Amino acid sequence: MLSDKEIFACVDHTLLKQTAIWPEYRQLCDDAVRFQTASVCVPPDRVAAVKEYLAGRIPVCTVIGFPNGHHVTAVKAFETKKALEDGADEIDMVINIGALKEGRDDYVRDEIRALKEICGDRILKVIVETCFLTEEEKIRVCRIVTEAGADFIKTSTGFGGGGATFEDVALFAAHIGPKVKIKASGGISSFDDARHFIELGASRLGTSRLVTQAKTQN
Repeated sequence: MLSDKEIFACVDHTLLKQTAIWPEYRQLCDDAVRFQTASVCVPPDRVAAVKEYLAGRIPVCTVIGFPNGHHVTAVKAFETKKALEDGADEIDMVINIGALKEGRDDYVRDEIRALKEICGDRILKVIVETCFLTEEEKIRVCRIVTEAGADFIKTSTGFGGGGATFEDVALFAAHIGPKVKIKASGGISSFDDARHFIELGASRLGTSRLVTQAKTQN
C-alpha cells in the first residue's frame, strides 16, 4: 500500500480560491515544503511571488484559461509565456469545452499544441472538465490530448460543479497514449481515495485537503 509520503509526492498542493491573500499562499508553500508535495498550484498573478518565496524548494504550477477555457488561443499563449517568465515550472490549461462539444477537434488540438510548443520541456497539463462531457467526448479528448503532445490530461478545474471520479480516471487510462499521464483533480478528500486514483492510473492529484488532514493528525 502506498504510504502517505508517496501520495504527497503526487500532490499538486492547490490554492485557487478567489479570495485568497498572501498569508494563505505563504502557508500553502510552507506546507508543501513540509510534506514534500509534487508542486504548489497557484493563480498566475501569484507565480512570481511564490517562486521567489519557495526559492526552488518545490516546483510552481499555475493555471491558464482558468476556469472556463473561453480565452482565445492568443490570450492563452500570452498567459503561458508570462507565467513561464515569472517562474512557473508547470502549466495547467483549460480547453475550450464548447469547441470540443461542437466537434471542432482541430481547434482544440491546435491550441494544446501551441501551448505545448511554448512550454517546451516544461510540463503541460490539459484540463478537460469531465463533468461537462459525455463518454464519447471524453474518449475523443483523450485522442486529441495525445495527438497534441501534452504531458498530462487532467479531469477538472474544481470550479465546474464536479471533480475527479474513479470511472473517469479508468476511462482515461484506457484511451490516452502511452506518453500521456493522468491528473485527477477536484473533490479528492481522503488518502484512501487518493490511493485508489493512483492505482487506477493517476500520477498527479490536484487537492489541498490531504495536507489539511495530515496537519490535523500530527
